[in-house]
Amino acid sequence: MTEVVARVAEGVAALPRAEWDACAGTANPFISWDFLTALEESGSVGPGTGWQALPLVIDGADGRIAAAAPVYAKAHSQGEYVFDHGWAEAWQRAGGDYYPKLQIASPFSPVPGPRLLLREEAQAPALIAGIETLVERNGLSSAHATFIAPEQVPLFEAAGWLIREDSQFHWTNQDYRDFADFLASLSSAKRKNIRKERERAVQGLDIVHLTGDRISEAHWDIFWDFYQDTGARKWGRPYLTRAFFSLLGERMADRVLLILALRDGRPIAGALNLIGADALYGRYWGCTQDVPHLHFELCYYQAIDAAIARGLARVEAGAQGGHKLARGYAPQPTWSAHFIPNPGFRRAVADFLAAERRDVQRDREWLNERTPFRKADC
Repeated sequence: MTEVVARVAEGVAALPRAEWDACAGTANPFISWDFLTALEESGSVGPGTGWQALPLVIDGADGRIAAAAPVYAKAHSQGEYVFDHGWAEAWQRAGGDYYPKLQIASPFSPVPGPRLLLREEAQAPALIAGIETLVERNGLSSAHATFIAPEQVPLFEAAGWLIREDSQFHWTNQDYRDFADFLASLSSAKRKNIRKERERAVQGLDIVHLTGDRISEAHWDIFWDFYQDTGARKWGRPYLTRAFFSLLGERMADRVLLILALRDGRPIAGALNLIGADALYGRYWGCTQDVPHLHFELCYYQAIDAAIARGLARVEAGAQGGHKLARGYAPQPTWSAHFIPNPGFRRAVADFLAAERRDVQRDREWLNERTPFRKADC
């Protein structure tokens, strides 16, 4: 059997852009070299953040990267959106050190996508084995691959990792011609409610969509204020630095959609989206004036407008948010995978996940019965 050697790099920025992206593909912007290195170079991850980039790579026979994984050593459980604080407390009560742990993810991005980046598909088992070896040789408690693309779940499952299930709200494009066509698929009461929300939200405002070179540093200054306000209210300290947004604009402007609400020509609110090959990904929102329903307008309805105009298959509007249901966003399953080498701790987590999975599936079934779409007999 040919020995496969996995190596740890000092960051994604230390790896060739073309080789990383040949593994990552172009469909999902959150695992691209541009996005991940913007996080590193802006100081959003790295020293002092609790996120240390340790990408794991396997080189092919041709000397180029054949497989890679965006691995991070984590000193806490913040910015992950798959919550394991209870696991950490239990492990530490038993006398162990839960941190550092390994996280295979796109930081601060609850966006499903590949976590095993494979130019050579056959390298998947070796890549997973490399992550496990990194955990075991360093005496770490665990490794966690979060928001895994559905097609990669069986790869982790085959390696014996524990699979966790959750739900997220996505809007699906049923070949709608425009927003009115989408509204026609909803029940009468929901149609009326959405029309009223949209009318009230935009009264006295202008809505603009900016992408590419239409986004300036002045726009990023404005959006930084929005982001800070929302971040301070949600988690105390924003995860991203101001420099990250400038790097995003420099490197990925054509994959950015910035939606702004203007009053008398001045932005009072905004929503930041990234554009994938088949999806629009809503990420951040903020405002300086509190306008009823404006959050729904910019983050959900304008995103639907944009997805229809661009022919995208869906809108993924981020984690949580049951209020999305009434606005046409239906629950979809999401998955994470967890490697826990300690047998006793693994059994306890496996039992927890089995019970949690039943609850998650029941909740999703309940929600799916209450979507705003017209029923067959209506």
